[in-house]
Amino acid sequence: MEFKAGSLVRARSREWVVQPSPDPDLVVLKPLGGSDDEITGIYLPLKIKEDTITSAEFPKPDVEDLGDFSSAKLLYDAARLSFRSGAGPFRSMGKLSFRPRSYQMVPLIMALRQEVIRLFIADDVGIGKTPESLLIAKEMLERKEISRFAVICPPHLCDQWQREILEKFGLEAVIIRSNTQARLDREIQGDVSVFSYYPYEVISIDYIKSDNRRNVFINECPELCIIDEIHTCANPDGANKSQHHRYALIHDLASKPSQHLIMLTATPHSGKAEEFRSLLGLIKTDFLNLDLGSATADQRKELAKHFVQRKRADVQEWMGEKTLFPDRDAGEFAYSLTPAYAAFYNQLLDFARELALPSKEQKGVRQQMRYWTALALMRGCMSSPMAGLEMLDRGLQNKQLEEGEENDSGINPVMDNDQGTDPDNTPSHLLEQSSWADSEVKQIKLLKSQLEKLGNFKDDLKVKNAADIVTKWLEEKHNPVIFCRYIATAHYVGGLLKEHLLKNYKKDIDIRVITSEDPDEVRKERVDEMKKSSRRVLIATDCLSEGINLQDLFTSVLHYDLPWNPNRLEQREGRVDRFGQQSPVVKAYLLYGKDNPIDGVVLKVLLRKVREIKRSLKISMPFPENSETTGGSCTAKRARHHNTLRSSRFCQSKNCIW
Repeated sequence: MEFKAGSLVRARSREWVVQPSPDPDLVVLKPLGGSDDEITGIYLPLKIKEDTITSAEFPKPDVEDLGDFSSAKLLYDAARLSFRSGAGPFRSMGKLSFRPRSYQMVPLIMALRQEVIRLFIADDVGIGKTPESLLIAKEMLERKEISRFAVICPPHLCDQWQREILEKFGLEAVIIRSNTQARLDREIQGDVSVFSYYPYEVISIDYIKSDNRRNVFINECPELCIIDEIHTCANPDGANKSQHHRYALIHDLASKPSQHLIMLTATPHSGKAEEFRSLLGLIKTDFLNLDLGSATADQRKELAKHFVQRKRADVQEWMGEKTLFPDRDAGEFAYSLTPAYAAFYNQLLDFARELALPSKEQKGVRQQMRYWTALALMRGCMSSPMAGLEMLDRGLQNKQLEEGEENDSGINPVMDNDQGTDPDNTPSHLLEQSSWADSEVKQIKLLKSQLEKLGNFKDDLKVKNAADIVTKWLEEKHNPVIFCRYIATAHYVGGLLKEHLLKNYKKDIDIRVITSEDPDEVRKERVDEMKKSSRRVLIATDCLSEGINLQDLFTSVLHYDLPWNPNRLEQREGRVDRFGQQSPVVKAYLLYGKDNPIDGVVLKVLLRKVREIKRSLKISMPFPENSETTGGSCTAKRARHHNTLRSSRFCQSKNCIW
């Protein structure tokens, strides 16, 4: 007799529900109304008389069973919810603590059509990639196609994944990273690896990427692996060591023929085509050289079996179901340099030009480091006086780059870090490694003395504008998050804003600065503590731009410093502009200097990357291409110049970055 999953049977003097089984000779049974701990198996070839299995059914009701309507309705609902996992196409639906949106079922259907799951989910920030991936894991577990799964993510996201798995799916996952490994090993009996002992794991990618752990994990990892923030594992030309190790880990994992793999990111394309192709190659080696901009219809159709990317507008109305997302009020605020700051900038520019000029004394690595030092110094000083002072102080230490010593990053360390490692530290180590002449030391001291006088609302209109914007938003009942590039800038902005806002709101406001100086757990605790106040202002670095959800406490984002990567803008804004945001409107604004050439250069890089993303994916990034920011560093008459720029798309001015 064949017993299908979901059938009601009788054995051992009680009723059971048949569960999926990997072996046709083994009937897996769960007691009717029982828990998963009571699941048992009966091996049919043994033919034990007491284990005889027969079909069962509920007795038909009679007049004696008649009750009131409310109790009958309660019983009906309970029975329907209890048994829908055995009656519907998806066995996991009855065991979830949330109701998935209809669009979130698409990746699950795509996965179930594949014999070996290779899926790249690149949905927009805030749409719900976490539940989408865990739905697949839960369904595979219920179908007994897998018995274990692991989530591999950056270390600061481990705790959040563990909470999601427990709260939404009722599974207790362990976190495996450097500070938990010893405790987990003590709980294991026998000579068993931690990777094979625990069925549900959340693993720090930086913990297992090292050579001594990578091979052990690859050999003993669960059947299904979910890789979060997969863009941090890309492998372009000139990748740094950290990025290369991450890519090597995922590449070796993807090389296992039977390994199920789900890759997640809201920002799959950083504007560099080679990075994106390296990620596609993890799905299928044929995709490694695929150029989406010129791909054929058949190539795109094949990729579509494994790659899903939807923007918010695509899922707001899906299969007759509406999903409410806030409207995004996006734009930019411009500020001008004061005469004092402009004079400082001109001297800084002269000093930077001298550093960047090639010379006989500085060659190879040394010359490259001096060029990056010049760029780092200009970015830091134009971010805030405090960030600039920190870099100049380090420069005065006059540490030398030892002969033969090389910068092992392979990429410009001044560019924003997309590998998830300390993204908010001022790159002052560049100045430490530079060799200074006596004349350069004098110039550094002069610059430092000038910069020390600029840290106030009168001379720094950037922070003054930020204070005015935040004050206006607070009056409009918006609670803002201000994202800064450097730790020193965050503390500088936080200090001046706190002094300014407390004059207006007394103690009825909570203003906090959060950076990577605090551990992950402390950051979350400090954010949660802000719930007590009705007015909240958070000044943060990019350590909070990924993973953490801020939609319950904040409703607006101000980009105090511009990143090089448009994906970083989207990640920042996605902390508050996501599903679950109660405010109907979320503000997301850039703050840039219209006569600040550094901002102009960054905007040029951003725009170039936006265009490359649009060419490859046919998806527009939320970046104001046709706005005032596109003429940021041109010295032409701006009103006329910008109108010309919009129509011609190119500026003929020799002084313009465009």
